[in-house]
Order: sequence, then structure tokens, then C-alpha cells
Amino acid sequence: QLQLVESGGGLVQAGGSLRLSCAASGWIFSRCSMGWFRQAPGKDREFLAAISRNTISTDYADSVKGRFVISRDNAKKMVYLQMSSLQREDTALYYCACDAQALVGIATTTPENYETWGQGTQVTVSS
Repeated sequence: QLQLVESGGGLVQAGGSLRLSCAASGWIFSRCSMGWFRQAPGKDREFLAAISRNTISTDYADSVKGRFVISRDNAKKMVYLQMSSLQREDTALYYCACDAQALVGIATTTPENYETWGQGTQVTVSS
């Protein structure tokens, strides 16, 4: 059974940076394409970034491309999201997720393909 726990959220001023972490437990992590998503109040869940299980492939939403960087450490079972140049519109609950069915070089971008989700960590950007 895979469990995901996000951390690193908080309050940051506009223009600032944060690094989110996602800790995984369970052997299946090695089979996961991992993704980061967010959901703001009243809005749909939004894809942000994904990384393949072999770390070779990454993909980003246009809204965060050039500002956010996804990475993973398979030995530590960790996934990270480095966020910079944060703006008020980045305020949301941020989630990590696992797609254990993805092929080895695929960074999954479709939320419906993710089977396991964390509980989320709140990011609030103040102006």
C-alpha cells in the first residue's frame, strides 16, 4: 500500500520561493510516475508537473513552466517541487500523486490516471 505525505507549504510573499516535499512509503513508489497538482477554492484540480519513474521525462503546465521544477530521489522515496517567483494566484492546496501504471519513461499529466493521492499542503502567497 502506497501512502504519500506532502510537506513544505506555508505563507510566502509574492516573488518568493518554496520547496514542497512528498514522502512516499511502500515499494510501489519505484513504479510511479509522480505528479504535483493544486486546487484553489472554487476551482478544479490543476496539473502542475510530472516526472517519470526513471526521472528522464518531465512535463509542466504552461502556468508554471520556468518557475517550478519537479525532481525525485528514488532511493529516499521523495518527490520535490521547487517553486519560485510565486504569485497570489499560486495560492492553493498542493497535492502529490502516483500513477503506478505509467510506462517507465512517461510523465503522466492526466489527473484521472493517478491512483494514489496525498492529503495536500497549503501554499498561501501574500502580496
